[in-house]
Amino acid sequence: MRDIYAIGDLQGCQTSFEQLLGRLPPHADLWLAGDLVNRGPRSLDTLRQVIALGERVTAVLGNHDLHLLAVAAGVRQAHGSDTLDDILNAPDRDALIDWVRRQPLAHFAHGHLMVHAGVLPQWDAEQVVRLAGDVQAQLRSPDWKVFLSRMFGNQPDQWQPGLNDEDRQRLTINALTRMRFCTADGRIDFKIKEGADAATDSLKPWFDAPGRRTADVTMVFGHWSALGLVMRDDVLGLDTGCVWGGKLTAVKLASTPAGRELIQIDCPRIRDPLATSDQRRNKMKTAEKAEDALKAAKAEKLDKFGKAARKLEKAAKAAKAEKSARDEKTEKVEKAEKGTKRKAE
Repeated sequence: MRDIYAIGDLQGCQTSFEQLLGRLPPHADLWLAGDLVNRGPRSLDTLRQVIALGERVTAVLGNHDLHLLAVAAGVRQAHGSDTLDDILNAPDRDALIDWVRRQPLAHFAHGHLMVHAGVLPQWDAEQVVRLAGDVQAQLRSPDWKVFLSRMFGNQPDQWQPGLNDEDRQRLTINALTRMRFCTADGRIDFKIKEGADAATDSLKPWFDAPGRRTADVTMVFGHWSALGLVMRDDVLGLDTGCVWGGKLTAVKLASTPAGRELIQIDCPRIRDPLATSDQRRNKMKTAEKAEDALKAAKAEKLDKFGKAARKLEKAAKAAKAEKSARDEKTEKVEKAEKGTKRKAE
C-alpha cells in the first residue's frame, strides 16, 4: 500500500499547497479534508491542481465547496468575502463544478474516517458513510440544483431516526461540513466558533461527546482553524489556519500513532478575521500581486534560461556557418591550385 498523507483545508492557497507537495513523496496518496477553495487568492488554480493530481487524491466536500456549488447553481448569493469568481468565470467552469459535485462527503478506509467537520455521537462509521452516500447521490443527480436549494438552514439540529428525507439530508450536511460543538444527545451548536476552551458543561467538541460511536476508528477532519492541530490516538484535526497566516498541515496516516509523520508549511497571512471589508479586499489584492510576482519571477527565470540557450544555439550555428565557409574557400583554393599545376605540366 502506498503512503497516505491527510491534508487540512487548502482554501485556495495554491502556493502553500505546492510547497507542501514538494515536501511529500511524489507518489503518495493524498486525502484532502475539504474546503479546497474560497477565501484564499488562488481558488481556480488550486482546484485545477487538485483535479490534475488524478487518482492520487481523495477529497471530501467542505462547507465552502458546497457554497461554491450553490452559488454556481444560482440558489445561493455569493458573500463579500468569497474568492470564487475565477472559478465561476472560467472557460472550463462546467467541468470544474461537475468534478466538485461528484466528490464524497465522507471517506472510510484503513481504519480512518475522514469528513470535513465532524460526526454526531449517535452515528457509527458505517452509518456516516451511508448517510453521506445518500447526500452524494443527490449531488450527482440531474436534479442537484433543486436539491441544494433545499439544503441550507439550521434545522433540524438534532438526530432522530424518523426524520424525513429532506431533514435527514440537511442534518447530515450540517454535521459533516459545519459542526464544531454538540451536546451528548447530538444537538448541534452553530454559534460557537472558538477553540475547544469555549466548551460548556453541555456543549463539547463533537469528538469529546460522551458515548461517541466512532471512537473505534481514527477520525480525520479539518474545518476548525481555531482549534488548531489535534493529534490524538483516534482523532486528527488538521485545519491549522493556512489562509489566516497559520500553517498548512499534512499527516502521514498509519495503523499506530507512532507511525505517523507530521509535515507543516508556514503560510502567508491572506485573511484577517478582524479586518474591515475594504481591508480584506486590499489584503487579497496584495496577496494576489505577491503570488503573481512569484509566478512572474519563476517565468522570468525560465525565460532567462531559454534566452541563454537560444544565444548558445545561435552562436553554434554561426560557428558552423563560418566553418562551412572556410571549408568551401579552402576547397576552391585547392581546386585552383590543381588546375594551375595541370596546365604547367
